Amino acid sequence: MSIVAVDVQGQIDRFNAGIQERNPAEYEFHQAVQEFTEMVMPYVLSHQKYSDAHILERMTEPDRIVIFRVCWENDEGTICCNRAWRVQFNNAIGPYKGGMRFHPSVTQSVLKFLGFEQVYKNALTGLPMGGAKGGSNFNPKGKSDREVMRFCQSLMTELSRHIGEDTDVPAGDIGVGTREISYLFGQYKRLQNRFAGALTGKGLAFGGSLIRTEATGYGVVYFSKHMLERRCESLFDKTAIISGSGNVALYCAEKLLQEGAKVFTLSDSSGFIHDPDGIDQNKLAWIMTLKTERRGRINEYVKQYPTAIFYPGQRPWSIKADLAFPCATQNELDEADAKLLITNGIQLVAEGANMPSTLEAVHYMRKVGILFAPGKAANAGGVAVSGLEQSQNALRLPWTRKDVDRRLQDIMAHIHQQCVEYGEDKDRHMDYVRGANIAGFVKVADAMLAYGIA
Repeated sequence: MSIVAVDVQGQIDRFNAGIQERNPAEYEFHQAVQEFTEMVMPYVLSHQKYSDAHILERMTEPDRIVIFRVCWENDEGTICCNRAWRVQFNNAIGPYKGGMRFHPSVTQSVLKFLGFEQVYKNALTGLPMGGAKGGSNFNPKGKSDREVMRFCQSLMTELSRHIGEDTDVPAGDIGVGTREISYLFGQYKRLQNRFAGALTGKGLAFGGSLIRTEATGYGVVYFSKHMLERRCESLFDKTAIISGSGNVALYCAEKLLQEGAKVFTLSDSSGFIHDPDGIDQNKLAWIMTLKTERRGRINEYVKQYPTAIFYPGQRPWSIKADLAFPCATQNELDEADAKLLITNGIQLVAEGANMPSTLEAVHYMRKVGILFAPGKAANAGGVAVSGLEQSQNALRLPWTRKDVDRRLQDIMAHIHQQCVEYGEDKDRHMDYVRGANIAGFVKVADAMLAYGIA
């Protein structure tokens, strides 16, 4: 190892040690920053304008974090209290943009990691959006519609003073779907006495965009298609394993089927199902009804289709296939899983969720050289269409499904092109992790430098 290489690694280690010292016990945030700095630090050190301006130190501190309590009354008349946050990380290239997550696992660390990732994901889309994330440790599962409504209205009573179409535009995430966005937006409109596109993911009846529900899942497949085309391959006849059974996983499966691939698995927190005959369009439609209307569990699939197998408490990475799409949640694919995927002949892994692979898994997949698409590039389709929803709201003009889908495909192609620009070496070896991180960094860093010291 050269002296220069040792110095770069030393800089990375010292920087990350400082992050851990200033943000104790925020392990998810540490992980996100470490992955980013490993890719970006060599670039920063070779471009003096960034190192002189201490741009990485500034980028890894959020602009602000708003923390507040949310008090609401359940159906039994008991007063309940949850904690909520909005992490407004960076608005150098546009208003803050990022989802709201309702789940018991939500902490400040989780939201800081998500907000940090969102900054560079949004930058890659080419749309004028900064990065933010928010949420609460409230669990909507098992709650009645009225309980969810009361919680959302209470939360928005405080959040409304911190957001707006030119300030911060929240969207949905885990636990926040059309129902929750509708309650949140209704309260925002009531408090502000005006109709403005201050949230995205809205219903089509009041300013939502076509393709928004499908966008993240579709975008992952569009990005994967470009990765394979660069190797003169296609998705046709490829086999795929998918984790999750929310919107991302379901519409990833739908688009894969449309491209001629075969899907073997889906999952939820109870385990995964493996259908060796493949999950076709009819079976997928049944799962969509199960998960979106009946709010059922994935294990019910094997009662409907007895040739399938349910694996309780497991993830689908043991099933042999060509392609893998982790679309559930963070850190669901570890180094042992990555090794198993490689042993089983996986050619491509594309992250549909936010940071679903551990740092060790990412290191291993990059080391062996398989096609690996990080979430900040591959799953940017959702926020891309959220940005398109903002445009439609500003224009007071809805676009057709075909129009939105065409724009989504163009954005995913643009993201892939940026990754290649910064991630391809002289031998045409492609590192999508490096490409995505540096491309996102350059856009945000150049804007921050233009503003001076701020």
